[in-house]
Amino acid sequence: MALIENSKLTVVGAGSVGSSTAYAALIRGSARHVALYDIATEKAEAEVLDLAHGTQFTGASDISGGSDISVVEGSHVVIITAGAKQKPGQTRIELAATNAGILKTMMPQLLEVAPNAIYVIVTNPCDVLTVLAQEQTGLPPEQIFASGTVLDTSRLRWKLAERAGVATSSVHAYIVGEHGDTEFPLWSKATIGTVPILEWEAGGRPRMSVEELDQIAIDVRDAAYKVIQGKGATNYAIGLSSARIAEAILRDEHAVMPVSPVLHDFHGVDGVALSVPSLVSASGAVPIRETSFAPNELELFHASADALRAVADSLRD
Repeated sequence: MALIENSKLTVVGAGSVGSSTAYAALIRGSARHVALYDIATEKAEAEVLDLAHGTQFTGASDISGGSDISVVEGSHVVIITAGAKQKPGQTRIELAATNAGILKTMMPQLLEVAPNAIYVIVTNPCDVLTVLAQEQTGLPPEQIFASGTVLDTSRLRWKLAERAGVATSSVHAYIVGEHGDTEFPLWSKATIGTVPILEWEAGGRPRMSVEELDQIAIDVRDAAYKVIQGKGATNYAIGLSSARIAEAILRDEHAVMPVSPVLHDFHGVDGVALSVPSLVSASGAVPIRETSFAPNELELFHASADALRAVADSLRD
């Protein structure tokens, strides 16, 4: 597929994450047409109106939306943010049962009006919900996937850039696995420029230790909890990262991003959605099978898969 002309991105859910995603898409020019859909009529219309009032300052993109499912029709990308939000102290997995029920009702309605769209699930726990939604709909794994650890990877690169004294774009490192408590960095492949992460000492900065990297990984893993504790939700960064995923699809970029499709025979993992470096394009997301893991990383990857498989199994009962 080539670059999508007259592109349409629909965000499902007009809460803090959905509205921030629509806002980010407008100001970044992610799509020619941005739509916001929510069953709460007054909320959806108010958010659309607020966004529309600023379109003089956002370039060529326009905004529409409301509570009628026809809002979604013609979408090339549908980003799903609808669901109960994560409360302070609550894990993403604890959200699973409530949001699985919401998604089960919603997916057939969305597919009826946008059967050919690429679906990106942001609602947490996004990995588990992706497995259930892919099974329910029968969509190819590349057509429905979770935003995964794209945001976690951004958090990691930001912290490493601060420590190393470089631009974030010069840090090449990925968080993989669950978008949640069992996620972990691929330290064996992490570099700043071309320099392995443990060898970086340019600009008078001392080398990082293994212990320091371990603490950075913990800080990244727990970052959402800290934000939720302070302001009740994470919304700006997830909105930006979701808009960025949409751009990779709509512009047929073949960008490498750690999104979370349902994996099949990927380093011994099957039938679980986990974030791995994937090619994201107009065809959706395809895991990069040549991705290699150090032995300890492969153990962590399988542990992450086992944890999510258990949650998904419990929701099928």
